[in-house]
Amino acid sequence: MRTILKNTLIKHGLAATVLLFAGLSSAMATDQFPTKTVRMVVPAAAGGLADVTARQLALKISATLGQPVIVDNRPGGDTLLGTRMVKDAPADGYTLLLQGDGITVYPALKKEPGYDYERDFTAVGGIFRMPLLMVVGAQQPDQTLQDFIARAKANPNKLSYGSGGTGSGPHVGAALFLRRAGLDVMHVPYKGNSAAMPDVISGRVDMIFDVYATSIGYIKAGKLRALAVSSSTRHPSLPDVPTLAERGVPNATYTSWLALFVPAATPKDVVQRLSEALHSAVSSKDLYDRFRSDGNEPILMSADEFHNAVKTQLGQTDKLLKDLGLPKLD
Repeated sequence: MRTILKNTLIKHGLAATVLLFAGLSSAMATDQFPTKTVRMVVPAAAGGLADVTARQLALKISATLGQPVIVDNRPGGDTLLGTRMVKDAPADGYTLLLQGDGITVYPALKKEPGYDYERDFTAVGGIFRMPLLMVVGAQQPDQTLQDFIARAKANPNKLSYGSGGTGSGPHVGAALFLRRAGLDVMHVPYKGNSAAMPDVISGRVDMIFDVYATSIGYIKAGKLRALAVSSSTRHPSLPDVPTLAERGVPNATYTSWLALFVPAATPKDVVQRLSEALHSAVSSKDLYDRFRSDGNEPILMSADEFHNAVKTQLGQTDKLLKDLGLPKLD
């Protein structure tokens, strides 16, 4: 009996020792992360809002983590190329995805999006929310939203609007407006809104929905004209630009957002470390003030809170696209 008891104690002692070392190893792994360069994948072309935001964040996050954070632009496939690449990357925290609300759109829009959000991703956290400006080239005849609506109604399917890709925030925002206004306007998708701007400015494309940060320079230079804003209230930096609702297009309010994601199997402690670094970056005075001056609302939510918010939006977006009558695409 004493021998059995002794062996049992030894066995339990060894088990406890193994568990202790396992716990220490896990803690050490957390403390050590990251030990090498972190890659932030942006599934859009360089020069657009997502790219500019990624580069601003990369510097701040790098300073917090103590390792370089590089921005890797992977445009293509309506942002799906870069999104799928991150989904298939090792779930170790070294590959991040900077993506917009399009991540909630493609499961409802594409027959084979190539990912399932709840299965394949988890959120590191949100960056900011942003209203969209409806803009036209300065050479266009439309001086007001009513002018554009009248011209589109008089020329069904002859006018066009650009977007940063099918299912992107600007596409959904514009499609929602057109549906509520009863307009038939042709969609021209690009690899990012920045790629569409030359055609909008020249008049080859009649209209686009774009964020303040990338449109305001063109507006001030007299190359673009803002006709409306998609938010429920006027943009603080453009108080003379009306909301869609104010000009007779109700139920067309739409705001977009940007956030960071990692593969779903990424260890929770690594996600937490990344989330803290992101939170520190977004709440830093210079970035926070810059985001606000661009008319964006910084998002200061925990990783879990934002992840759950994205899951909720998945269902809301699916219903919205069905209401808009957008067919599933290949």
